[in-house]
Amino acid sequence: MSIKILHQDEIKQAASSFQQPELLFANPKNLYSRRAKRLRELAQDNPFSEYLEFAANLVDIQLELLGSHPIANYSEKLTAYVESTQGDKPLNSKNFQRSDEWRILLLAIIDKFKPYANDTVLSTIEWLEKASMSELETLADYLLNERYEQVSADKAVFIWSALSLYWVQLTQQLPRTARAEIGHKHFCPVCNSAPVTSVIHFGEAQGLRYLHCSLCESEWHVVRSKCTNCDESGKLDYWSLDKIEAAVKAESCGDCHSYLKVLYQDKDINVEPVADDLASLFLDSEMEQKNFTRSGLNPFLFKTE
Repeated sequence: MSIKILHQDEIKQAASSFQQPELLFANPKNLYSRRAKRLRELAQDNPFSEYLEFAANLVDIQLELLGSHPIANYSEKLTAYVESTQGDKPLNSKNFQRSDEWRILLLAIIDKFKPYANDTVLSTIEWLEKASMSELETLADYLLNERYEQVSADKAVFIWSALSLYWVQLTQQLPRTARAEIGHKHFCPVCNSAPVTSVIHFGEAQGLRYLHCSLCESEWHVVRSKCTNCDESGKLDYWSLDKIEAAVKAESCGDCHSYLKVLYQDKDINVEPVADDLASLFLDSEMEQKNFTRSGLNPFLFKTE
């Protein structure tokens, strides 16, 4: 799955055909403020409350830096690139030539996080501050190429938060006439990263499922009758810890033995991909005991074993 820019006649046709949008771009300010609020709501009476608060503080800083540390404007170059390729993933995280702005964001993030940090986190921050440019770039390459075992989880969470903030701002500069094209839909059509969860939307897009990107925060449409990982449909099951009408479930596939959580906005309009996924770790434990492997990535959950 990739993106292309629509011509003017295609835009008019799409507007009059009542077709669901294949690609949704994030509203970063709204996204970060909703995420921080949801994390704090879910932290109440949650066994992982301390880590949910940690995540909320980090998201607050991402929101702050969105306004105080904007990246350069690459919109003309990005538009020209999308127009020339018409099909490639324009911000493919595995080969995109990122600028040093992401490292500037990283240093700003860890500096602002110091008041919230305990001794263990301060030690991680100190390491990141002293790390060379090449060390940080190497760690970023490992994460973006899914070599998570090469980066300790304490460093990964800060590095990914900076990379994500950088990619979110790049994504905002893509032409809004871009539309996702059909293809293998498990990975983001914008940056080629794994999803966090899928979300069953409420409102104008009622009943439609979108996968939410773990890096650039875009969402792309995927039909509900197929596994998001392998496209098979014969062995799908749904699991929850609480009740049948739970707002958070795990969709498992017996063909590829993977699972990805599904959030239902009609059950709880406030569900948020990163926050609700992070707050439902017991469901992950249950799925692993059933021998299913997680196909998504949460930016606050990097497993290094």
